[in-house]
Amino acid sequence: MTVRAYVPILLLVVSNIFMTFAWYGHLKHSRESSLWIVILISWGIAFFEYTLMVPANRLGYGRYTLPQLKVIQEVTTLVVFAAFATWYMKDKLTLNHLWAGCCLVGAVFFTFKK
Repeated sequence: MTVRAYVPILLLVVSNIFMTFAWYGHLKHSRESSLWIVILISWGIAFFEYTLMVPANRLGYGRYTLPQLKVIQEVTTLVVFAAFATWYMKDKLTLNHLWAGCCLVGAVFFTFKK
């Protein structure tokens, strides 16, 4: 694979970092804030997610099939979320989470299998 093949994946990773913070970051620090303020802040963060997600999909489509792009997106989302949950939110991941991740790796395998 060329370096250009990894650009959409890198954009998906960064966009997922923004989206994870938009969806879940407020749970750690903004529990006392009004819901409408948290929604506006989350929308502001999500704007940056979209500025990366849309180009990722446009650059990736054609290099990857649509189902491959979706599976890459979902696995990326879960990897980013697992890192966020453990390092930022200080949640514990269990063995069940590992098994679920293995199932997703299987989904990637079958999606990319010729």
